[in-house]
Amino acid sequence: MAHDVLKSIADTLEARREASPQSSYVASLFHKGEDAILKKVAEEAAETLMASKDKDRLHLVREVADLWFHSLVLLTWHGLRPEDVIMELKRREGISGIDEKASRNGQE
Repeated sequence: MAHDVLKSIADTLEARREASPQSSYVASLFHKGEDAILKKVAEEAAETLMASKDKDRLHLVREVADLWFHSLVLLTWHGLRPEDVIMELKRREGISGIDEKASRNGQE
């Protein structure tokens, strides 16, 4: 089910990519370019951290939703979809975090 929601959002984001900036918030972000999208992701990440420190569970869930949404916008900017991230998470499943990180040495 969660995968279906992410796919639906990604489909909508792709449709808005070429839309008029006056027609939607997402279209306006795409029109402003990558720096505007990156700024929103950073802003939402900071708000997520602050919500966690506030110990307000509902606030945290809402901020994580904002962060995920803007991360999906960023993926769309780069021609990627949530399925790409899900495939990477599946690849990592069952691999220790230490081993996975070591496998990326030299790739970063």
